Amino acid sequence: MKKCNKKQALVIGMILALMLMSVVVSADEEGPTAGSNGTAIDTVWTLIAAFLVFFMQPGFALLEAGFTRAKNAGNIMMKNLMDFSIGSIAYFVAGFGIMFGAGTAFFGTEYFMMDGVLNTTMWGTIPTYAFWIFQVVFAATAATIVSGAMAERTRFIGYVIYSFFISLFIYPIVGHWIWGGGWLSTGDIFSFFGNNPMIDFAGSTVVHSVGGWAALAGAIALGPRIGRYGKNGKVNTIPGHSITFAILGVFILWFGWFGFNPGSTIAGTDLSIATIAVTTNLAAAAGAIMAMIVTWLKSGKPDVGMTGNGVIAGLVAITAPCAVVSPLSAIIIGALAGIIVVFAVEFFDKIRIDDPVGAISVHGVCGVFGTLSAGLFAEASYSGGVNGLFFGGGVTQLISQTTGVVAVFLFVFTVTFIMFKLIDITVGLRVSPEEELKGLDIGEHGLEAYPDFEGVNRPGEGG
Repeated sequence: MKKCNKKQALVIGMILALMLMSVVVSADEEGPTAGSNGTAIDTVWTLIAAFLVFFMQPGFALLEAGFTRAKNAGNIMMKNLMDFSIGSIAYFVAGFGIMFGAGTAFFGTEYFMMDGVLNTTMWGTIPTYAFWIFQVVFAATAATIVSGAMAERTRFIGYVIYSFFISLFIYPIVGHWIWGGGWLSTGDIFSFFGNNPMIDFAGSTVVHSVGGWAALAGAIALGPRIGRYGKNGKVNTIPGHSITFAILGVFILWFGWFGFNPGSTIAGTDLSIATIAVTTNLAAAAGAIMAMIVTWLKSGKPDVGMTGNGVIAGLVAITAPCAVVSPLSAIIIGALAGIIVVFAVEFFDKIRIDDPVGAISVHGVCGVFGTLSAGLFAEASYSGGVNGLFFGGGVTQLISQTTGVVAVFLFVFTVTFIMFKLIDITVGLRVSPEEELKGLDIGEHGLEAYPDFEGVNRPGEGG
């Protein structure tokens, strides 16, 4: 037999060594491969979802700017920019701790300024820092909802103060109740009815109703824009300056919602992200179609802006039940939200509450509807055991949902209305009539968003 030379022996030795290593690794069932890969996938998924939700900020900015006049476009952009900037600091200082720290059934008392979270994990196996960045973009979403309802007549300093406090304690307190181990998350208060915790998977109430009810309080505290309502009760149309911006904002928000809802699993290894993405998309599409049909029937023409609001209404409504309902139920929920938002906008105009972008109707009203929908349409095969009223579960879950909706409304509306009134009597909440007519871009920021264009809501023009 021919003997191996040194080079051949070295190659054979390397092959044997690699084979031995592969056997050792495969025998280690609890080794680093499965565990670290799962953690890495969950962490990367959560971060990507957070970045998608962050991208909703320019979506809101474009939608709000498009639905308002050119003379206020810079002011709208500035408010949306500062919502996230100020909100990030406020949520770092105390918001996260109040929301997720251990404490009482009503608020947390640890993790202030992120103290004690280094090298810790929260919500599964992901690093707490990844969890924080996902949560802070949600907090910013709740805050930015309000800017549209208060657009075109709010002092910038007053809005900045509001933005700080909603991210510091108003949003976090509600978040603690429902997501942070608080009284609505345990089901203890509902023990007489069956001990069902409230379902709000991605935040129809925690995020959207909080923003919607704060928007309602702000709109009432401010009063309507000059010229919005006539003395005879007539609602005067004040058109926005760019339907293009508004609908582009809607598309961006729709895109971002694929981080908002599926991302709330906080786990890329949770295959329900696919189902959640489907229910999210179908509800948005159904909301758009029904809002279009309703406006077409009512006015003889399909309304572009209201159809865009129908998309957002469907998305807001499916946010709470997206993980516990079937795709067919998601279509029904989205379609009903698309109808509801049209009549809700008309209702608030009838009672002379001026909301230039429909934020109260889209986020407040449809947030409530979406939260209640979890108690109506939940199915055990999707929810892991909970059936809603329409699937044989009785009223147990619906009672839990209703309790949460009422409690959050009473807390958020009361606290934010008091806060807006305090802002009004201290630094001032509303600009002067002269500044409102001239435009907030000039009065509040000393610039024009469109300085080179003539005849497009120039300062001093229009109501």
